Amino acid sequence: MPTVISPSVTPTPTVAVRAATPQDLPALRRLAALETAPVPTGDVLVGVVDGDVVAAVPVGGGRPVADPFRHTADIVSMLEIRAARLGRPAATDAHPRRPARLMRRPFGVRTRSAT
Repeated sequence: MPTVISPSVTPTPTVAVRAATPQDLPALRRLAALETAPVPTGDVLVGVVDGDVVAAVPVGGGRPVADPFRHTADIVSMLEIRAARLGRPAATDAHPRRPARLMRRPFGVRTRSAT
């Protein structure tokens, strides 16, 4: 009978992007120390993997910090994309040719009753 080798299954890590809170300050200090960089200040987004803060990016611009001993390049990219979107103008300014009334109406809501 042939031997069946099952592939090893590694659990997929849970990744979250969120705003930093005051409780994240020790983790931000740790990341900054690992990178020999200043601690990010102001509005900061953090990348969390399985409950551990592994990367941080200031929303207003600045140097990201990340754990150099973990694979964090994709997480830093996600944080930078989200930070750039948070720094953009309001949606009504993003599409100047589209009337503002269309921007504020929720999807699928009609302004006139159908008869």
